[in-house]
Amino acid sequence: MAIKVDFNCDLGEGFGAYRLGSDEDIMPYISSANIACGFHAGDPVIMRKTVALAETAGVAIGAHPSFPDLQGFGRREMQLSLEEIRCITTYQIGALTSFTRNRKLQHVKAHGALYNMAVVNEKIARAFAEGVYQADPEIILVGLAGSVWLKAGKEAGLKVASEIFADRALNADGSLVSRNQPGSVIENEDEVVTRALKMVIECKVTAINGNEVAVKGDTICLHGDTPGAAALAKRLYDAFKTAGVEITAMRYFITK
Repeated sequence: MAIKVDFNCDLGEGFGAYRLGSDEDIMPYISSANIACGFHAGDPVIMRKTVALAETAGVAIGAHPSFPDLQGFGRREMQLSLEEIRCITTYQIGALTSFTRNRKLQHVKAHGALYNMAVVNEKIARAFAEGVYQADPEIILVGLAGSVWLKAGKEAGLKVASEIFADRALNADGSLVSRNQPGSVIENEDEVVTRALKMVIECKVTAINGNEVAVKGDTICLHGDTPGAAALAKRLYDAFKTAGVEITAMRYFITK
């Protein structure tokens, strides 16, 4: 039986006159798009255009909610109440859903600091998951493999997908290396491809301290703002195909 993996990318992350990444060039190689919802990036026009790109390409659409932090691209920690986290999550999902053809999203994945804070704070993860459930109980919640994200999603009544990262370094405990630390983003394309194949096929990866750790992901992420992301997306797509890995949207194999 072929190994299946969803290939996701964060897209629609421009704002106004500013553009970030090459969404049109990335879209042919991925199965799921995480689209910014206006709080860390994106605006109504960019959201509509990115949704249309994904629908034309047959790529599954997901919301990418964030803290309200345009200036910091959603990568600064903010101290919101749990109720605020629930509500901004539901709000952003609703905004993106309005632009979709069938008023339906496949998945939701938090962005930046919100994602990383919830990895170590189950209360935040649970509040986010509750906000997702309020928007649509059929949506899949995407969270870091091995983290409390998955437990919180299941407890909220959601389907969950465990996520691994092609272009980010991991600590020995499986958490993402902070972007404030050197080596947090892997820039060597050969290394990205090699690591991605090992994670998907062998369920192993070398942590930043040199130790090999076990990881198991349903979906693998490439960041759209990674330098050369479009060319790297193609390389990953080709490498998966050559290795016999089937790239398919998570909705086709994720169950409760």
